[in-house]
Amino acid sequence: MKRTLIVFAKFPQIGRVKTRLAKGLGAAAALAFYRRTLAATLAKMRGGPWQTVLCVSPDAARRVSRVWPSGVPRVGQGRGDLGQRMARSLASSKSSAVIVGGDIPEMESGDIATAFAALGAADIVVGPAADGGYWLVGVRSARFARHLFDRVRWSSEYALADTLANAKRARVAKLRTLADIDTAEDWRGWQRRAKG
Repeated sequence: MKRTLIVFAKFPQIGRVKTRLAKGLGAAAALAFYRRTLAATLAKMRGGPWQTVLCVSPDAARRVSRVWPSGVPRVGQGRGDLGQRMARSLASSKSSAVIVGGDIPEMESGDIATAFAALGAADIVVGPAADGGYWLVGVRSARFARHLFDRVRWSSEYALADTLANAKRARVAKLRTLADIDTAEDWRGWQRRAKG
């Protein structure tokens, strides 16, 4: 069965991405971080035993080839809130599928391999983020995505707990905790870890 890695990404435009990070670093630095991290993520994920798909917002941005790395299929995220878009993306896969963002610099291809391996026994896999959210979510089959993101309080410390509450009787596997880089404080912590 074909495994699918879905990388969620916004069109990399100044003032449209990493807005909380931009408040501390400046809009140009936040955009540069986002572009570098997204490109590095896609480069690290190439060659794995899965198909990688770039799922972009807005939908029309999938046709703007100059801003995306070549060789990675692009699809639009469609309408709705983040949960609706993620559920639809996971449900479109014919087998196990995992979603990650493009702003997790410490994520490695081994993390994705571990996530897919976990879906051999679990129905749902999550990668907890240090801020109470998550950097990865995946399902063994589309049916487990159906109500997984209902009433999730996005961009809050409750996002993971809300999602797990929706999992009900599903078997859930957890990966290592990583930091997504949303604020200047997150960025400084990542820089310290990278040097240390």
